[in-house]
Amino acid sequence: MIGLGTLINTALAVAGGIAGMLFGRFITPRLQDGLMKATALSVLFVGLAGALGGMLSIADGKLVSGGTAMIVVSLAAGALVGEWINLEHQIGRFGEWLKYKTGSAGDSSFVDAFVTASLTVSIGAMAIVGSIQDGINADPSTLILKGAIDALLVCIMTASMGKGCIFSAIPVFIFEGSLTLLARLIQPIMSAAAIANLSTVGAILIFSVGVNLIWERTFKVANLLPAVVVAVLFALF
Repeated sequence: MIGLGTLINTALAVAGGIAGMLFGRFITPRLQDGLMKATALSVLFVGLAGALGGMLSIADGKLVSGGTAMIVVSLAAGALVGEWINLEHQIGRFGEWLKYKTGSAGDSSFVDAFVTASLTVSIGAMAIVGSIQDGINADPSTLILKGAIDALLVCIMTASMGKGCIFSAIPVFIFEGSLTLLARLIQPIMSAAAIANLSTVGAILIFSVGVNLIWERTFKVANLLPAVVVAVLFALF
């Protein structure tokens, strides 16, 4: 069944969030702060590992780096487009709408929790590769694996940041569902080089999310999202 991977990934993200809410009720603010920092550290190293994995290689027995031009161009061009559209503001407005529609007007951290969790679970190559596999071969395995990872991340983030994290399942559903439906159209441009570029830039954005968890609002990560599109296009030329 085409689309099954998206449905399972979304359901697992919601389940992780609900578990995090139930768990979060039994821990003190001091423990929540410690959990938040542990989450931030995990996200930092997930992003760092992905970025270094894409940039570093071994040639003639030596460790060499590459992809610098692609990263600089992708992030710079992505930032220009993102700031022009002001994606951070648009996503924040949607978060505010969700906040009031879900009766969470008194939750001051709802929007930040929603945006942070959404960026953490939506950025990355697994979502794109898995959606293409699901759309073309009806193979949901990659998205199911991603869903298991997302469930753990959303659970921990919900316990430390609040129920806004649960609604990160919405952008996951929209993003992966759209890619699944468009899989046959985008497959030709998703070469191995394009996926490698996307993975590297996506990992840098995930690292930026981790930085924001520790030093609030250091980066406007949502405004950098077009960088992953630029990274894919970079591979074509």
